[in-house]
Parts: sequence; C-alpha cells; structure tokens
Amino acid sequence: MMDSSMIGKVEKAHRYAQERDRFQFLTFQVMVRGDNGEYLVTYDHGQWSCNSEYFRNHGVDSHTMAVERLLDGMLYQPEKV
Repeated sequence: MMDSSMIGKVEKAHRYAQERDRFQFLTFQVMVRGDNGEYLVTYDHGQWSCNSEYFRNHGVDSHTMAVERLLDGMLYQPEKV
C-alpha cells in the first residue's frame, strides 16, 4: 500500500512526463535497429555520432535523424557564440 507522500510523487511524475519541455538530454547512447543491422547512435552535448559508414562519410544519417526527430525539443542545444 502506498502512503500519501508516495501517491503525490507518482502524480508529480505523471505530470512531469507530460511536460516534455522540462527535460533536456545531455548525453546518451541508443541502439537503432536499421534495415541492414544495428547501429550505435550517441549524442553528447550537441554532437551526434553513429557507427554507420554513411555517418562516417557525411556526418549525418537516417539513424541520427530518427533519434533527433524522436526527441524533438528535448535535446540539449549548446549556446552559439
């Protein structure tokens, strides 16, 4: 049985989860299952990386773009000077 303080925490968590602008991902790794295999996508303070050949040659690929789209508005964007 949950006490009243835990119930309040659960309710707050639900509210936070619906307010996407409260969150900013700073750094993470995610495995993306592509059509031709699995690819490791990383994000570190505004810098993307993927272990695909296409990313190595072009600096962007479908895997990084898909994750960026998935987390739209939730990624840390370093200030440009």
